[in-house]
Amino acid sequence: MCGYLHRRYAESLSEFGTPLPLHQCGGWLLSRQIPQTDSRDAMGCYPLFACEQWSQLKADLQQLADDLISVSLVTDPFGEFDTNYLRECFPDLVKPFKQHFVTDLERPLESFVHPHHLRNARKALQRVQVEQCLEPLEFLDDWVSLYQTLIERHDITGMTAFSRNSFAGQLSVPGITAFRAVENGATAGMLLWYEQGDRAYYHLGAYSERGYEVGASFALFDYALRHFCLRQFKWLNLGAGAGSNNTNSGLTRFKQGWSNGVRTAYFCGRIFSRHKYQQLVERTNTSATEYFPAYRLGEFK
Repeated sequence: MCGYLHRRYAESLSEFGTPLPLHQCGGWLLSRQIPQTDSRDAMGCYPLFACEQWSQLKADLQQLADDLISVSLVTDPFGEFDTNYLRECFPDLVKPFKQHFVTDLERPLESFVHPHHLRNARKALQRVQVEQCLEPLEFLDDWVSLYQTLIERHDITGMTAFSRNSFAGQLSVPGITAFRAVENGATAGMLLWYEQGDRAYYHLGAYSERGYEVGASFALFDYALRHFCLRQFKWLNLGAGAGSNNTNSGLTRFKQGWSNGVRTAYFCGRIFSRHKYQQLVERTNTSATEYFPAYRLGEFK
C-alpha cells in the first residue's frame, strides 16, 4: 500500500484526528472528539477517501456504529463502487461533490493538452529546469516556504493550512513523487503527487512569487505528465477546480487544460446515533444547515 492508502498519510493528518484503520476495506478515517462532549465522530482524510476493497467498506462502517456519532468522507473518483452501494454505506447523505479532472495517459499528450499550456510550458522551460526530487523530505524547507506563499496569496485557513510537522509526514509517505522547478539554483515551485497502482494523484502544488512570474506551474505539469507517461501509468487524477468547479476560475481552466476527462467525487455522510446527533444539532442551533455533520458547521473557518 502507498499514497493515500498508507498508514503514514493518515498519521500526517493526526493534528486533525486520531488515525482509525478500516481493516477489511484497507482505508483510513480520522476519529475526532466532538467539542464539549465525551463523544466522537470521524471524517475521511483530506482530500479524499481511498481504500483497497470498496466491497468491504459497508462491513467496516457497521462495526463503528457503537463508537461514533457520525462519519463523513469524500470518495476517490476512481473508487470501485456505484451510487447504489454508496447509499447502502451512507444512507443519510450521498451527493455529487466535485468533478475531478482526470487524464488517460494512453492517449498522446499533444492530442489533448491545450496548445496554450504547451506553449507556456515551452516558454517556462527556457527559464527554469525541472527535476524529480529523489528524496522529497530533503526539500521540506523549500516546500514549507513555497506553501506559505500560497497561504498568503489565497488566505488559506483551517485544515489545508498544514503545519510543518504535517508536511514532514506527507513528504515521507511511501509512493510520494515530488518535482521541483529551479531557476539559478533557487526553487521556484514544487508539485507533490501520490502513486497508487496504475494511477497517480496530484496532491499539492506551490510556487514562489518568482515562480508565478516565470510560469513554473506549466513547466512542472508538463514534466510530470511526461514522467508518468514514461513510467507507463494509466491514469492521473488532477483533482477538482476552485469552488464548485467554477469554469471561470484560473485553477479550473489550468487543470482542465491538462486533462481529457472528468470523474465525480461524492460527499457521503452517515449518522450512527440519531438521538445523540439530534441533541448536538439542537445544542449548536444548526438544524437549518446542509453542512454535514450539522453540529460542526464552520469548523474549518
